[in-house]
Amino acid sequence: MGTLTVAVILMVLLLVLLSTGTWIAISLATVAWFGLQFFTSTPPDANLFQSFWGSSANWTIAALPLFIWMGEILYRTKLSEEMFEGLAPWLTWLPGRLMHVNILACGIFGTVSGSSAATCATIAKVALPELIKRGYDEKTALGSLCGAGTLGILLPPSIIMVVYAVAAEVSILKVFLAGFLPGFLLMALFSGYIIVWALLNPDKTPKEDMKLSFGEKLYRSRHLIPCTVLIVFIVWVMVIGWATATESAAYGVLGSLAIAWWSGGLNRDSFWQSLMGATRLSCMIMFILAGASFLTTCMAFTGIPHALAEWVVSLNPGRYTLIAVLAGIYIVLGTALDGVSMIVLTTSIVIPMVQKAGFDLVWFGIFIVLLVEIAEVTPPLGFNMFVLQTMSGRDSNYVAYASIPFFFMMLICIGLITVFPEIATWLPDYLLGKPK
Repeated sequence: MGTLTVAVILMVLLLVLLSTGTWIAISLATVAWFGLQFFTSTPPDANLFQSFWGSSANWTIAALPLFIWMGEILYRTKLSEEMFEGLAPWLTWLPGRLMHVNILACGIFGTVSGSSAATCATIAKVALPELIKRGYDEKTALGSLCGAGTLGILLPPSIIMVVYAVAAEVSILKVFLAGFLPGFLLMALFSGYIIVWALLNPDKTPKEDMKLSFGEKLYRSRHLIPCTVLIVFIVWVMVIGWATATESAAYGVLGSLAIAWWSGGLNRDSFWQSLMGATRLSCMIMFILAGASFLTTCMAFTGIPHALAEWVVSLNPGRYTLIAVLAGIYIVLGTALDGVSMIVLTTSIVIPMVQKAGFDLVWFGIFIVLLVEIAEVTPPLGFNMFVLQTMSGRDSNYVAYASIPFFFMMLICIGLITVFPEIATWLPDYLLGKPK
């Protein structure tokens, strides 16, 4: 039986299992066991144990639960309220005024959260009622929060970036650094759209009577200092080689506990809730990674990734054609799967293709993260839409419609980093050196 035929059989089996509601990790492991049992001569049981143990007994992946816990701790503090209060006085001169607080606050919180849904929920909890109370357009406010919430997975440290780096076997630090400039670019695109919208709709932006001196603005922004110091410290100790990604994550947890204590948000109940929330999410992700590792082993023994890569090369697609096809596939997958599942399901097949085409794997990680961002605002399973649906009382279709302009801003960002890959690769190459 041909290798591509085996690939089709395994893909159909995976789709059947997923459509019946089977857990993603169980679906992946079942398909892997089936493939090894019937299409190879290697024993599936031994490979199952080795894959599950090997994917979990990994020092690098220890950073994952620590970064998740850091975000969970700060999610339960007054950080979002302090961000709104600290950023608002500086933005009243821009067309759109306080709408830009959504973008900047999501960007700042995203650097310490690592989660799109957590970023969206935390900032929306404070910003949405405040904007509506002041008379800002609800649809644009919802759209900006839905789009900017995705910055939680693009600006490091990001849970999705850690998952990709482990799955693709690339440096976590390089992927982290590669996310900064695209993240700032996306923030600029979001704010740029708000400026254009505000100039075209001046009647939908209320007048602000906030007149504060420079000293008063600085005083209101004092609460932003601990969070800024924390994220700069986490990235800096990795860049200069003082700490690995895992050690930096541990520093991040200690720093977030200190910030939570300083802001008065740390108590026995919030500590326990953050610990249990991090445990649940970490177990889910690591279970999926274990299933994906087993499936990757199956793929290696069946030769499917190599065969698919050779098939794609035989079609002789242009570099941009391949990227356009992959972007379309990921956007479709995003309507049915979460970001972690999208990455672990496709990495073993897609990575050989992009390597054959000569793409940088660090750049490709940012490319995938941006597509996962799009999945967060794409019906029917866009998590950010569900978050804002609950908070606003609007249905998910209304939120999806409101986020359409920001969806296109993400597509523009993807186009820019594809045409100018240095946007993603310059910073890690400059700080850590180009790969030889």
